[in-house]
Amino acid sequence: MDNTSPVPYGTLDLLVLKTLESMGTLHGYGIARRIEQVAEGSLALNQGTIYPALLRLEQRGWISSDWGVSDNNRRARFYSITRSGKKQLSAETESWSRTVAMVNRMLESKS
Repeated sequence: MDNTSPVPYGTLDLLVLKTLESMGTLHGYGIARRIEQVAEGSLALNQGTIYPALLRLEQRGWISSDWGVSDNNRRARFYSITRSGKKQLSAETESWSRTVAMVNRMLESKS
């Protein structure tokens, strides 16, 4: 039985930014695996999900990238969060917290 879920709309940016803030510079594959690890198997990210998100975040100026060599000696693009990305992460974290609190209030409501 597959216990993985699609990434809820609008959360992948938050997950990528938080991963880069926490872990430092990583390549796309490493970012995807770290998110899956923290999600404890409840999310699965493929190349068709993570790389468009990385491109979008870079175009917005929230992350930057440089070419380097991965642990297995392959050329890879390494991503890091920018100052603007840290501000965006803070704003998205606050927004997400408000959303979760609102949904929890609705779920706990008895009427």
